[in-house]
Amino acid sequence: MRMMPVNITFIGTAAGLPTPERGLPAVLLDCDGDYLLLDCGEGTQRTMMQQGFGLCRRMRIFITHLHGDHVFGLPGMIQTMNLLNRVHPLEVYGPLGLKEFLEDSTFSTMSEPVFPIKVHEVAHGRVLSCKAYSVEAASAEHVVPDLAYRFEFGGSAGRFRLAKAEALGIKEGPLRSELKAGRSVILPDGRRVEPAEVLSSPIPGIAVVYTGDTRRCRSVVDLARGADLLIHEATFGADLAEYAAEQGHSTASDAAEVAKEACAKRLIMTHISARYPDPEVLVREARAVFAETDAAKDLARYVLKR
Repeated sequence: MRMMPVNITFIGTAAGLPTPERGLPAVLLDCDGDYLLLDCGEGTQRTMMQQGFGLCRRMRIFITHLHGDHVFGLPGMIQTMNLLNRVHPLEVYGPLGLKEFLEDSTFSTMSEPVFPIKVHEVAHGRVLSCKAYSVEAASAEHVVPDLAYRFEFGGSAGRFRLAKAEALGIKEGPLRSELKAGRSVILPDGRRVEPAEVLSSPIPGIAVVYTGDTRRCRSVVDLARGADLLIHEATFGADLAEYAAEQGHSTASDAAEVAKEACAKRLIMTHISARYPDPEVLVREARAVFAETDAAKDLARYVLKR
C-alpha cells in the first residue's frame, strides 16, 4: 500500500504580535492536494498565494480558539475566495462561538461567502473521518476554550486475508466490511470473529498533532501519543515560566516535556513571542529535554513519509 506524503508549511509562527520575520499563526498540511489549514491569522491568504497555494482548492480549516491572532485572517480569506470565484465548499471547524464570529464579521463587511460554507462547532473527540484522513480533537488549557487537533493520514487496521475469511465461512458482504474496519462480528451460526483473525498486522498512518495555545497539560500528552510530529506552542522561555502559566501558554521546556511524555517522534515549536527574535535560546532549552526539537520559521516546509 502506497501512502502519500504529508507536506507541512508554516505560514505564520508568531505569538500575538506579528514581526518582520514572523506572521500570525497558520500551518498548512497538504496531503495529495487536500489542504488542511490550522488556524488563520491575519494575512494568511496573501502568504498562501505568494507560495503558490491555490485558495480555490479543496480545503478544510481548523481553528483552535477565538483569540484574534488565530482567527482574524478568516474574514479576509473568505473575501479573497469570493473575488477568486471559489465554487468548492469550505468547511471550518472550531470551538463554540466560531459560527457567530464568521457570520457577524462577513455580514458587517458585505463579504458573505458566495460559495457553500459549513461551520462545525466541535468539542473533544472524533471531529471527522474520511478516506484520506481522520481528525480528533482534545480540550487544551488556555484562558479561553481551546482545542488541540490530531490528524491521522492513511494507515489501516491491516490487510484483509481473503483465504482466511473464506476458511471461516465469511461471505462477501457487510460482515467482511466490519472486519476490514477493525470491528468484531457475529456469524449467522453464532461464532464470534475478531478482526485479528482475518487481518494482517495494523498498518500505521502518519500522525500530526497541533496544539494552538495551551499550558502543558495531560490532554495534549494523550492526544499526541506516538505522533510523528507534534507542533506545540512555545511562546516563552524558562525566564518567563511563571508568566507563561498565568497567561495559559507553554515554555520551550514545557513543550519538550509534552513531546517526551507522549513519545512523539519530533517536536516543532511555534507561536514564538517577539521577545525572542532569535529562537535559539528556546531550542537549547527544549533540546535539553527532548533532542528531536526545532523552532518553526515562517515558510519552513517539512515532508512526512511512511
